[in-house]
Amino acid sequence: MPSIQKMEGLYMFPEIKITLTETPKAKPVAGEPLAFGRKFTDHMFVMDYVRGEGWINPRIEPYAPFEIDPAAMVFHYGQAVFEGLKAYKCEDGTINLFRPACNFERMNKSNERLVIPEVDVDFCVHALKTLVNIEKDWIPSGKGESLYIRPFVIATDPFLGVRPSDTYKFFILLSPSGAYYAHGISPVKIYVEDTYVRAVRGGTGFTKCSGNYACSLVAQTIAHDKGYEQVLWLDGVEQKYIEEVGAMNIMFVINNKLVTPMLNGSILPGITRRSCIEIAKSLGLEVEERRISIDEIMAAGKDGSMQECFGCGTAAVVSPVGELRYEDEVIHINNGEIGPLTQKFYDTITGIQSGKVEDTFGWVTKF
Repeated sequence: MPSIQKMEGLYMFPEIKITLTETPKAKPVAGEPLAFGRKFTDHMFVMDYVRGEGWINPRIEPYAPFEIDPAAMVFHYGQAVFEGLKAYKCEDGTINLFRPACNFERMNKSNERLVIPEVDVDFCVHALKTLVNIEKDWIPSGKGESLYIRPFVIATDPFLGVRPSDTYKFFILLSPSGAYYAHGISPVKIYVEDTYVRAVRGGTGFTKCSGNYACSLVAQTIAHDKGYEQVLWLDGVEQKYIEEVGAMNIMFVINNKLVTPMLNGSILPGITRRSCIEIAKSLGLEVEERRISIDEIMAAGKDGSMQECFGCGTAAVVSPVGELRYEDEVIHINNGEIGPLTQKFYDTITGIQSGKVEDTFGWVTKF
């Protein structure tokens, strides 16, 4: 792919070849239930990487299955990373993307750890905007609805040997998504996993690589069997310190302070996490990013010093926690109700995303 040049403040991007479908699918209608990740738009963005040539052949083409060799290295050695973000349709007809550059910057951190060639952040945002603009009629406009965006990279070299692949494919898929809280936001129950571990420092915990999610499924299954919606992971060395929830970061309000595990190499640097911290600081709230033991959390739940607890991530934005179980002990948080600070984060972020709250942070890419 030709290098990106900057002239008089404008980026000169490589041309994206666009091939439109001749058989468009029926788009969602207002009020239609939209299950997450089940329906996909008419088109997808694709580009290829070839060692010695770089990222080449950027294109938008009809969404369809594609051919891949059974020996492709992604199947055997797991070189695969992904991201997740959303597009929102505003009341004035414009489209908002929430901090898209952050997602592609984080993808490059994942790429670096898995020895996948980095992507150009500015070009990826440009490609995403081009694709979303083509598919703008797929963006649902109901309350809490959005267009989910899934960029990902896979290794495609047909070779049964342990080394970085020589070829890769980069995709962006789009999927209309219903409101995460179809019946209103309500607290979830979380089970603290004390047998399995998700990641260790020095590993891939800070990346969004596919293997991190595959290895979490066993604990998620155990939690669901016990009647809990989510898993809270402890550190992989001592199994003593809080890390993150299955698909979210975790935050606590303790003695009027926002407390969250520090980024230590085994925790995903969530973009919603970062946004909550920035909002908290703008409100003058003290924020502590530090090691937090599960014993401290259970004690704070018992003596009432923990006022709120919530997960935060792209899908839910924030997810209040009403119950936490560790071994044979259970604590209940804020009488099983959403707390005022959790509500503030939810209202502020979703308001900015939908264009109903002024974006004083400069987070939105509007087009």
